[in-house]
Amino acid sequence: MSGDGGGDGRRLLVLGGTRFLGRHTVEVALAEGWEVTTFTRGVSGSPPPRVRALHGDRTDPADLRALAAAGEWDVVVDTSGYVPSEVGLAASLLADRVGHYVFVSSMSVYPDIDSTVTRDDSPTFECGPDEEWHGTDEEFVGHYGRLKVGCERAVERHFPGRCTQVRAGLIVGPYDNAERLPWHVWRIGKVGGEVIGPGDPATGLSLIDARDLVAWMLRCGADGVAGAYLGTSPSGQTTWGEVFGVLREVSGSDCVITWVPDEVLVAEGVGRWQELPLWVPIAEAPHTWDHDPAGALRTGLRCRPIRDTLADTWAWLSTLDGVPTRPDRPSAGIAPEKERRVLATWHAMR
Repeated sequence: MSGDGGGDGRRLLVLGGTRFLGRHTVEVALAEGWEVTTFTRGVSGSPPPRVRALHGDRTDPADLRALAAAGEWDVVVDTSGYVPSEVGLAASLLADRVGHYVFVSSMSVYPDIDSTVTRDDSPTFECGPDEEWHGTDEEFVGHYGRLKVGCERAVERHFPGRCTQVRAGLIVGPYDNAERLPWHVWRIGKVGGEVIGPGDPATGLSLIDARDLVAWMLRCGADGVAGAYLGTSPSGQTTWGEVFGVLREVSGSDCVITWVPDEVLVAEGVGRWQELPLWVPIAEAPHTWDHDPAGALRTGLRCRPIRDTLADTWAWLSTLDGVPTRPDRPSAGIAPEKERRVLATWHAMR
């Protein structure tokens, strides 16, 4: 088995594969020579023609049994697992059909992410591998990280010593439908005018290009890398100032970026993370972007320059009519009238 992450005809099963991370998984795998099978519900688009596309619902035991009977694979990449009992069912039925399981978890498994540097072995929430979920989408947000822990344990139960738990950070790049970084890309590149720069432009950000994350995940699957890893770029990868400056440049925008201090944004009632995407007040969350993905870097993760990611994201988004959204998440972004009010308040204070 080669250590370069190449497919070389290896067989890959992707649970999901038509929206964002799953779509990149399929595209990168095909480019590397993997034989790719996808298992999707068939409601979010179609995979490329070279893919063997199987359809079914991962919450339906009969559909999963049909999937397990449909073949054998060297690696499965699970991009769509959120509930431990459902992930455990899939893992149990694939245990004898797949060599290595790569599960896309989240660094939301770490409860102290805002208050301390996050590492592979930082403490996680507690959740059992059999837990179910019967709440609403709105309620789910508050349980997301804890349930991902249960999902990891469900995979480990059925693939002991042959699974990679990818605790992914803030994933960005083309096809991003989470309305976080793309909101800023659109705001700067398409809307223009005076734009709020959130807080201090020197504040660091830690983002991971979906294509880089996928290339590393496939390498882990091919090489049988086991364990739980923080899957993101290291601290200091970029800053708010660099991101906004590059976006202004690559989009050709003539917007004016006005950096508004955290305390003013807080006083004006600007909501963290969602209303001004990715922004959190440093005093409130000093370590949100402090990450040490030593294990991922040691096992082959390589992060491209942030400029390349931003340029490619703009090239993709500029062809659309707006920022893609997800029906299971509230819309992001500060209302124009509120943005103008905050900017006026700051100008009056200077």
